[in-house]
This record gives sequence, structure tokens and C-alpha cells, in this order.
Amino acid sequence: MTPLRTGGQILVDQLIAHGVEHLFCVPGESYLAVLDALHDARIAVTVCRQEGGAAMMAEAQGKLTGRPGICFVTRGPGATNASAGVHIAHQDSTPLIYHNAKYGLVTHI
Repeated sequence: MTPLRTGGQILVDQLIAHGVEHLFCVPGESYLAVLDALHDARIAVTVCRQEGGAAMMAEAQGKLTGRPGICFVTRGPGATNASAGVHIAHQDSTPLIYHNAKYGLVTHI
């Protein structure tokens, strides 16, 4: 029987399958499952102090390598703080994957 995987594990597995080697983030509770999955993954993680910095670093990596820079931030103010980096990536046509989501949200009635 195949062990169950979290949404975060599935996402990290797909990042690896697509050749992602590095990502930038500000850790947050909105993607704890991803952070847990990244702990044992072969993806280098640069933890940033502020979401704008994470987005700018991912944008610069995308610009320098031609491969999408990866940025994970928390929802709400984290997403707002990252918006400048996302805007620059859009204006300069830089490949960037910006992720801001909630995992494991299940409602039982």
C-alpha cells in the first residue's frame, strides 16, 4: 500500500520533478505542510526576513538563470509585501512562480 502524502509533499515532489533546485521564502503557517516536506527534500531553501526580499531574490534568480524563480510567502500581509517583486517580474517578463496558499483545508459536515 502506498503511504498517504500531504498536499505539501505532492507539491514539493512536483517541484523536484520539474528541476527546481532552490527557492526563497518567509516561513509561515499558511504552508506548513510544504515546509515540512522541504525539510527532507533536495531543494535549497533561502529563508528571508521579509516577503518583498524573497520575491525580489526569486525574480533575480529567474532573470539570471532563465528558469522560474520560486517564491513562497504567507497570505495576507505577506502577499502584499511580495507584490513589488511580483510586479517587477511581470513588467520585465521574468519567469517567477509565486506561491501563497492554504493546505489541508477540509470541512466535514
